[in-house]
Amino acid sequence: MAKKASQERQADLKRDTDKLLKLATELKQYVDKSNENVLSLDVLKRAEAIEKLARSVKEKMKGYN
Repeated sequence: MAKKASQERQADLKRDTDKLLKLATELKQYVDKSNENVLSLDVLKRAEAIEKLARSVKEKMKGYN
């Protein structure tokens, strides 16, 4: 039972980190397209999504200990 939970948590971490990479790449692309006078609402939303997902990954990693 514990092994299955550990495997599921590992799969969740892999999926979440893959999503983090995708979001971070998209954020970089948006920032590269913008200039110093324009801060897109989309950029802010992506940054917030990254922060939320990163916190989730951190909490899941704490579960391993």
